[in-house]
Amino acid sequence: MRDFILFTLIVAAGTGGELCVSRAMKSVGEAASFHPAEILRVILRAIRQPFMWAGIGMMTLAFFALLGALSIYNVSFVVPVTALSYVAGAFGGVIFLHEHVGPRRWIGVLLVALGVTLVVLGKG
Repeated sequence: MRDFILFTLIVAAGTGGELCVSRAMKSVGEAASFHPAEILRVILRAIRQPFMWAGIGMMTLAFFALLGALSIYNVSFVVPVTALSYVAGAFGGVIFLHEHVGPRRWIGVLLVALGVTLVVLGKG
């Protein structure tokens, strides 16, 4: 049960954080130039976005859960299992950000999911 909670936290909080930050940055928009004043303007707009702070908080939680997992398991197990965040990210992008994911990308997501399954089954 501890394993399930730890890895769910890593994947869900990490992916949720990335989705929140992405949403915040889409509302901020891109910098028109690499001039320091323009970059500062974008940063100041970004830190006023609630989704940015929610994303940072969730990513922080995922980071500490990852540290916990790495203190218990081998990195050769932890890193492949956390690749489920790619699967969650694809679904989250479609559901929450209304992004289009083409057939080739879905095949890639399926291959990642199958790879994680093999790693988890090989743990025992």
